[in-house]
Amino acid sequence: MSKANFLSCAAVVLFVFLINGCVSIPSSPTPRFYMPGSITKEQSVEKFEIASGVIVAVGPIRIPAYQDRPQIVTRNKDGTLLFAQFERWGEPLDSGIARLINDDLASLLPAASFQVFPCNFAIPLDYQVIVEVLQLDSELEKDMVFTGQWSIIDAKSRELLLTKRTRISKPINPHNYFGLAQALGDVCFSLSREIAENLSMLSKQPKSSKP
Repeated sequence: MSKANFLSCAAVVLFVFLINGCVSIPSSPTPRFYMPGSITKEQSVEKFEIASGVIVAVGPIRIPAYQDRPQIVTRNKDGTLLFAQFERWGEPLDSGIARLINDDLASLLPAASFQVFPCNFAIPLDYQVIVEVLQLDSELEKDMVFTGQWSIIDAKSRELLLTKRTRISKPINPHNYFGLAQALGDVCFSLSREIAENLSMLSKQPKSSKP
């Protein structure tokens, strides 16, 4: 039998085995999905005062392009990025962060009401909180580092009332993707607390009247 005929016969035999399930091909690992952790009962004890009925829009939340993907992104020790193909967020990361901040603010400022952007602008909003995530880096064996620029806007006059830059570092514990998701929840709570404190102070200031 010639070499060409032998290869043809071998291909046919392999095809028959595959069709009949005699040869198994390893399947890809099943992806795991994570939700960012939320605040704990201990964290939610602190409350800030704000006028009853105040309505706040949370968002938009902008994240870096390298984080705008389903895969969870971490940094290696050499500073390069690692995209975990089978470790993924259960929702778009910007939506998850907006949801956490919204829930945290609702707990910290129970007298106010909150809407996640984009919201129904027929609702008479008082304030809008915008967050620009400048840095969100994690090393599983170390910490999560967050840097963000955030602003509070008067929703009626569109006047910029306040803008701040915040840097937060939280340990990842346990040192895995579950711990990373919990660390993100802690980061969002720390940011929400700072926002809540400033919303409380702004609401107590007299409205400036323009001639």
